[in-house]
Amino acid sequence: MSSHSTTSVDVYLTFDGNCREAMSFYRDVLQGELEIMPFEGAPMEVPDSHKDKVMHATLKLGNAVLMASDSMPGQPVERGNGYSVSLSLQEQDLAEQFFNGLAEGGTVVMPYQKTFWGANFGVLTDKFGVSWMVNCDLEGQ
Repeated sequence: MSSHSTTSVDVYLTFDGNCREAMSFYRDVLQGELEIMPFEGAPMEVPDSHKDKVMHATLKLGNAVLMASDSMPGQPVERGNGYSVSLSLQEQDLAEQFFNGLAEGGTVVMPYQKTFWGANFGVLTDKFGVSWMVNCDLEGQ
C-alpha cells in the first residue's frame, strides 16, 4: 500500500482552441456541472485573439472530475492514440445514453455491447478526437 495521500487521479484534456465547445458538449451529454475560466483577466500576457479561450475548465460528474484547457498560443495540440477517458457507470440506461451521446459526430470503435468479462462496454472517438471507453458492470443488473 502506498504511503502518499493521493485521493484521486483526474483527466486533464488540452484542446486547440475549441475547449469551450468540447466541454459544453460533454456537459450536455454527461449531465455535469461546468465551470470555465477564460484567459482574459489572468495575470499572464496572452494575445487578444486568445483572451476568450479557456485557461481552465472543470466538469463535475458526481464524485469525478474532467478538466481541460485550450493550449497556449504557439503550442499546437497533437492527439495521440495512447490514452482513453474511461467512464465507469452503474446504470445501464445511463451508460448507453452517455455512449450514444459522446459518439454523436464521432466514430464508434467498438459498439456498446455485452462482453465476456461481465459488463456492457464500448469504445469511441468523439468529434473532438478524444477517445472514450464506457463500461457498466452487469453484476446485480
